[in-house]
Amino acid sequence: MITEKLASIVVDTDYDKLPEEVILKVKQCFTDFLGVTLAGSKIPSSKTVKKIFRNGSGSSVIGSKKVGFLDASLVNGVFAHSLDLDDGHRFAQLHPGCSVIPAALSISEVRNKTGEDFISSVVAGYQVSILMGMISNPEHRTLGFHSTGTCGTFGAAAASCKVIDLGFEDIVNALGLAGTQTAGLLESDHAGSTAKHLHAGKAAQGGVISAILSENGFEGAPSIIEGNEGFLNAMVIQGNKSPTTIESYENRADKIIANPNYHIMDVYFKKYPVCRHLHSSVDAAIEIYNQMVSKDVKIEDIVSINVDTYEIASEHDNYNPNTVEAVKQSLPVAIAISLLNGDLNINNIEINPKIISLASKVVLEHDKEMDELFPAKRPSKVKVVTQNNFYTCRVDLPMGEPEHPFNQQEILEKFHNLNPNVDLEVLEIIDELESYKMGDLMKILNKEFKDA
Repeated sequence: MITEKLASIVVDTDYDKLPEEVILKVKQCFTDFLGVTLAGSKIPSSKTVKKIFRNGSGSSVIGSKKVGFLDASLVNGVFAHSLDLDDGHRFAQLHPGCSVIPAALSISEVRNKTGEDFISSVVAGYQVSILMGMISNPEHRTLGFHSTGTCGTFGAAAASCKVIDLGFEDIVNALGLAGTQTAGLLESDHAGSTAKHLHAGKAAQGGVISAILSENGFEGAPSIIEGNEGFLNAMVIQGNKSPTTIESYENRADKIIANPNYHIMDVYFKKYPVCRHLHSSVDAAIEIYNQMVSKDVKIEDIVSINVDTYEIASEHDNYNPNTVEAVKQSLPVAIAISLLNGDLNINNIEINPKIISLASKVVLEHDKEMDELFPAKRPSKVKVVTQNNFYTCRVDLPMGEPEHPFNQQEILEKFHNLNPNVDLEVLEIIDELESYKMGDLMKILNKEFKDA
């Protein structure tokens, strides 16, 4: 069974066997998570979630109080996903960090586990959530499911099980419990609602609940993934346009799981606070902005903007978003903001007549040849036509992918840009993560974060 194979991965994940580059990647993911989560804690939806939970003695809410550890996993998951700046994996089509890290962190802190325990749990959680995403997609997404909320629940459960060192059978039970809690519909994303943020929080919390219940004897269905009424049959297979059987997905799973790579190494970091499918176009638009500035071309000179891209990206075609969340899903508006500012960040995402006017000049074209490159690449070609000239730029993979990775300095710069009042020296503690108990480490970090 697939759950058993995933459980074996969790059992076999051992800090002492992790390559140095994997440990470094975990620290980068944790640093990125902290920066995004702390900044995300300040937006309205996060404040709403934070105020419904009472102070407690459990685990830290990033930048704030302590609450019960189950509540902390949910709140931090919401914070982490609220800016659309959290890490992701293009083949799994999900954001693993916003569910896995809050789950691992909440239990690690409340049980005062070591940094080594935390690192191995994050690796296990990323591995399981990414594997589930690759097994399930693209059909799962085609049916309207948000993989961050669904597959992320499996990853959060795996991470939680690793933290508390559950045995094989208990991990199988926990994954079974996680599978029956998987939820998250893309309608929440594309309607421009803040319900999208909840997907990550509930995935994190669902994973923690699954592990704790299993630890105490609660049972989950070991066949939850490939069973007759399990995850694949209910939430994946119907999205396949060609005749298929559960056996074909089991074969796909076998091939994917057999890959010995640590999939956390293929995680990307985001530069812009919008849907990842928009990033290649934004990179291209900013390059064109720089070309235009160098030749003293004005925005007013733009006649038209043509974007050729793959199908999923071209479907982000809302020309009149009415919320910030909707802007994050709008390719025309993201391009307009980028061409007006030469950048796209949390401070310039807005809706005003100038932006909407420029966005109206964007023509989106679905390029079927680019579909053939997806998901290995996420290509986009932007052409800006002015009164006297035209400018073009094609980007096949946006910045932050493992092929074009952010270095440590760029990750720290992202943290600083999001949280300018935090002294970056406090983050040096993450370099020595292994030497700390997680309760002590979070006490140091959150003291600095609360003052920011």
